[in-house]
Amino acid sequence: MKLASFLINGRSCFGLVEDDHAYDLSVLFPDTPDLKTLLADASKISVIKAKLASAPFYSFDEIQLLPVIPNPEKIICVGLNYESHRLETGMPEMAHPVLFTRFSSTQVAHGAPIVRPNVSEKLDFEGELAVIIGQSGRHITRENAFLHVAGYACYNDASIRDWQMHTGQFTPGKNFDHTGAFGPWMVTPDEIENLESQTVTTRLNGAQVQHAPFSDLIFDIPALVEYISTFCTLVAGDIIVTGTPGGVGVKRKPRLYMKPGDVIEVEISGIGVLSNPITKER
Repeated sequence: MKLASFLINGRSCFGLVEDDHAYDLSVLFPDTPDLKTLLADASKISVIKAKLASAPFYSFDEIQLLPVIPNPEKIICVGLNYESHRLETGMPEMAHPVLFTRFSSTQVAHGAPIVRPNVSEKLDFEGELAVIIGQSGRHITRENAFLHVAGYACYNDASIRDWQMHTGQFTPGKNFDHTGAFGPWMVTPDEIENLESQTVTTRLNGAQVQHAPFSDLIFDIPALVEYISTFCTLVAGDIIVTGTPGGVGVKRKPRLYMKPGDVIEVEISGIGVLSNPITKER
């Protein structure tokens, strides 16, 4: 299934996406306030298709997409997690994942603008796979990791590079308002065969700037779930943004940053395309 969060006439909803329309599942589950709450209840997920005929549906022209999970408890991002990216940065091999956090308030939906702030022109792209947690857990083993995964989505962890490098902590450069694009929907694991063979591709104004299979991840999804759940409880709707491949703008010669008027796309095979225009801060 493809699941999304969206607005209908200003009302926040969640639903199932098929072709060019979306079913409003919030009508079927009135006691469920949002998508992350739905993901926590496997009994509801299992009956969606059986109940679908009772759900109102809308064309994409009638809805406004939101970030897939607009209000996650946690967004945990992974740095330097493709060998091609680690090599281009000159960083040493790591025994453990490099982690940082992103605030939910920084997220934007598919089609919404990523905003370049007035304090910097160094807005960089990072196409990534987002893993959305369903079943909560702590001390999850890698063998059981996928039991806790509700689905996958495209993410653009757009970064303000000079602010990211002010100190050894990445937080400022990763948390400017309207810089974390997430969408257009999430795809449940049953829809994707052989996840490791799928690819992430980033295009700036139609030109490919990043491309890699998920088999190139240094720390794979089970390793990340196991490591992260050792120090915190993962809950439904939490997002693990798994890292970006080589080709980022800051490491190109000449450097390549996103500017107002550009369009950036992140495509993940088996999932879809996340597209966002770039605008400047007003």
